[in-house]
Amino acid sequence: MKGIGASQGIAIGKVFLLEKVEVIPNDTKIDMDSVEDELNRLEKAKEKTKDQLSKLYDDTIAKVGEKEASIFDAHLMLIDDPILEHKFKGYVSNNFYVAETAVRLAMNEVSHMFEELDDEYLRERAGDVIDVCTRLIYNLAEVEIVNLQDLSEEVIVVSKNLTPSDTVSMNFNKVLGFATDMGGKTSHVAIIARSLEIPAVVGMKNIFSKVENDDILIIDGCDGTVIINPTEEEITIYRSKQKELKEEKNELQKLADKEAITIDGRRVKIAANVGIEKDVYNALKNGAEAIGLYRTEFQYMDRVSLPTESELFEAYKNVAVKMGDKQVIVRTFDIGGDKHINYLNCPQEMNPFLGYRAIRLCLDRKDIFKTQLKAILRASNYGNLMIMYPMITHIEQVRQANEILNQAKLELHNQKIKFNRNIEVGIMIETPAAATIADLLIKEVDFFSIGTNDLTQYTIAVDRGNQKIEYLYNSYHPAVLRLIKKVIDESHKAGKWTGMCGEFAGDEKAAVLLLGLGLDEFSMSPTSMTKVKRIIRKCNYSSSKKIAEDLLNISSVDEVENYLDNYINNNNLKEG
Repeated sequence: MKGIGASQGIAIGKVFLLEKVEVIPNDTKIDMDSVEDELNRLEKAKEKTKDQLSKLYDDTIAKVGEKEASIFDAHLMLIDDPILEHKFKGYVSNNFYVAETAVRLAMNEVSHMFEELDDEYLRERAGDVIDVCTRLIYNLAEVEIVNLQDLSEEVIVVSKNLTPSDTVSMNFNKVLGFATDMGGKTSHVAIIARSLEIPAVVGMKNIFSKVENDDILIIDGCDGTVIINPTEEEITIYRSKQKELKEEKNELQKLADKEAITIDGRRVKIAANVGIEKDVYNALKNGAEAIGLYRTEFQYMDRVSLPTESELFEAYKNVAVKMGDKQVIVRTFDIGGDKHINYLNCPQEMNPFLGYRAIRLCLDRKDIFKTQLKAILRASNYGNLMIMYPMITHIEQVRQANEILNQAKLELHNQKIKFNRNIEVGIMIETPAAATIADLLIKEVDFFSIGTNDLTQYTIAVDRGNQKIEYLYNSYHPAVLRLIKKVIDESHKAGKWTGMCGEFAGDEKAAVLLLGLGLDEFSMSPTSMTKVKRIIRKCNYSSSKKIAEDLLNISSVDEVENYLDNYINNNNLKEG
């Protein structure tokens, strides 16, 4: 069977089926006189839920670390989220539902809103809403929550779904790995599994119905393979793979503090993509030389009103301080479109990816944009911050954005507030329009960063969320590669530099090609950094340039990928 490899590693062991009690919704209505009692019952259950989450937070710090514990800090904020609170009370007070039903309806509504988003990271936040609300429903119904601390033997946990609290409550001396029907790579459960280095395969759809307690299972978190009741031969093969992975991991960790430099001396920068302050810890642990993409949308979501300049300043300052003198590229907010913010009253659109989003929204709502720019400028006094504008298609957008930036600088100057007056400004290249006029755009900015996810989608005209055509979505498409080459070349001609912060930058196979195309900075998920660094350190830059030149003249995606596979395998670039 195949699923999504969420946490690398191989586990071989007995199945433990984790079955959860389902609280059957009660649609019986209450009368108006009972509303206050029902709200009081809801409030008591909330307090109990908060006590449990606080304990989980403390336990997680002790067992795993502060970074992972932050998940429960976020859950504590979620239980008091004004939007959820408003919906809980509304369903009780206005629709006269019992509290369990009110919470379930609110949970379905808010989690569905997240699931509709295109951004994978934000989409996975639906799982957090479900986790918190399910705990609240259990407490309302006085149902005991499953505890995985009491396992008596080593097992592989199989469940329809696991919540972060399920995962953290596991007895790690007994749980060898887990497999679930639901979940994705960026779910909090997957993040915890990677932090704990527990092999995990998620998104299997029906593993729960295919196995029984005490069946033997092999799960391969590297490629998402799961084997039920394997043969002796299969067990021997996977035992051998286990040993190889352990050896590889030890070798990769040695690279964390080393430079990404080729055999013949070409040095590039390996950077991390982060979304919240807590991500910085993982970035530094894996040897990030910089943050190539600091997404700032999250400070605008899960709220009922805009964040203040002070709130934004504190968030940016904390990241800047943690990174010290290392570069942090702050991307101004990319909201609008599919990332809908209720309090902004943005219109629903037929084609949100082509609509009112990112820099287009910023230039229309200059008040919001200037507030963010002032916060970034203030934080620039505490570290090495840079500013990056997303979704640029017209040169006028860059000029207008820079004009607002200058106004923000003048206001801070008049207020006698310190900031970096020479802060560098760049743009994301994520549309064919921007790539095509890169020679003109580079005159207006200090650097480029290529966003390959959107660049690929817009270049090939493929909706990457449409399962019927997603097979067409591939960043190795010759058209995408030629655009990347043009962008890098134009920045170099102007004496400037280009980074990449899309998924392509963290693709080991693409590393040789991107190196040869002249990419200066590779920014990716922290867990991919040492693997890409290993490839680069084993490459010869002059050979990579020749390979890139050859690949730009190849006509099909398959040929490009096969070429790179053969080159990497023949030169053992993934070994050692």
